[in-house]
Amino acid sequence: MSYEVGENVVVYPGTVIGDGCKIGDNAVVGKQPSLSPRSTAKREELPPLELGPGTIVSTGAVVFAGTKLGARVIVGDGARVRERCVIGDDVVIGSGSLVENDTTVGALTKIQAEAYITAYSILEDEVFIAPCVVTTNDNFMGRTEKRHELIKGPTIRRRARIGGGAILCPGVEIGEEAFVGAGAVVTKDVPPRVVVVGNPARVLRDVPEEELL
Repeated sequence: MSYEVGENVVVYPGTVIGDGCKIGDNAVVGKQPSLSPRSTAKREELPPLELGPGTIVSTGAVVFAGTKLGARVIVGDGARVRERCVIGDDVVIGSGSLVENDTTVGALTKIQAEAYITAYSILEDEVFIAPCVVTTNDNFMGRTEKRHELIKGPTIRRRARIGGGAILCPGVEIGEEAFVGAGAVVTKDVPPRVVVVGNPARVLRDVPEEELL
């Protein structure tokens, strides 16, 4: 088994590096989280990070312990993937993006540059996330203890597309093959195979047949 490791890379003990992986200069893999006293994340011993075969962790990227990356994943320059995430095969996580803890990303999903995927989110297979998309998970914005049991990120069903700069509010579900327009603010569930636009997002029309996979 062989893999490539660049200059000034930090590989924490126990990290599993698959055959053909490439880890770029100044990357950090297998890092343990540092949690604030008010964090909603679990406090537990984390298993080692696992990088699937052919995965690339690019320059300056950070991937935490307790996470599993599938085969041929690309983590872009300066991107970060937190603990207890499961990332499917052939996923792209763009430069400067952040995938927070306890998130699942399905195979062939593309998360473009500077996107923010909040904790406790679900992205199914072949989802497309455009640059600078923001997802949220806390309707109380850090106030009241009640929030701990209600925190939930969006669920984005297979092959849905989220346009540049869109904002998804906590717990919303984006239906299969739905299209969220650029800059939309999604405050409620989006049905499958429709286009939504605006603030708050509203249904504009159906997704054209020729765009459906």
